[in-house]
Amino acid sequence: MHLAYDARKFAEMVLHVAGRLQDDRAGGATKLNKVLFFAEFTHLRRHERVISGCEFQKLPHGPAPRQLLPVRKKLIDSGAAELMEEDFLGRPQQRLIPSRAADLDVFADEELQTIEDVLDQLAGMTATQVSELSHQEPGWQLTEVGETIPFSTAFLDFPQVRTPTSERLSESVAERYDLATA
Repeated sequence: MHLAYDARKFAEMVLHVAGRLQDDRAGGATKLNKVLFFAEFTHLRRHERVISGCEFQKLPHGPAPRQLLPVRKKLIDSGAAELMEEDFLGRPQQRLIPSRAADLDVFADEELQTIEDVLDQLAGMTATQVSELSHQEPGWQLTEVGETIPFSTAFLDFPQVRTPTSERLSESVAERYDLATA
């Protein structure tokens, strides 16, 4: 399993995702963090390797890349991006705005496909919804605030939530097929 960190690839990934989030009204810093997280962990699940290898830490509102702030600063200092603060429903929203297109040549085709899939699947969701989705990830659940989320948690199963409806359906299927319920 390949997990090495590639700073250049991470910087280009940040630029690409930030560029794609420009038309997303909820595409501020929180959503950027979660898209990066889901892209890395989804790619790891699909291909047994990460895209950039950036580490993610558990924060109260979900996973965030440890390397994001220094990489964002370098992108801003070099003129590759700027940080804008916008009003979003009366609250400040920080948004990274690329000044140049990301260099997509640093990515393999399947890496770009994973990033695009994650962006498409999270499109239309608010930052709060994406944060709540990230809280369902075993890696976020199993770590303490400030700890690194181990990449190995990408392979842990999601716990099955038991609801009154799922209990009723389970009992119905068990009765139909003469199975014992747990």
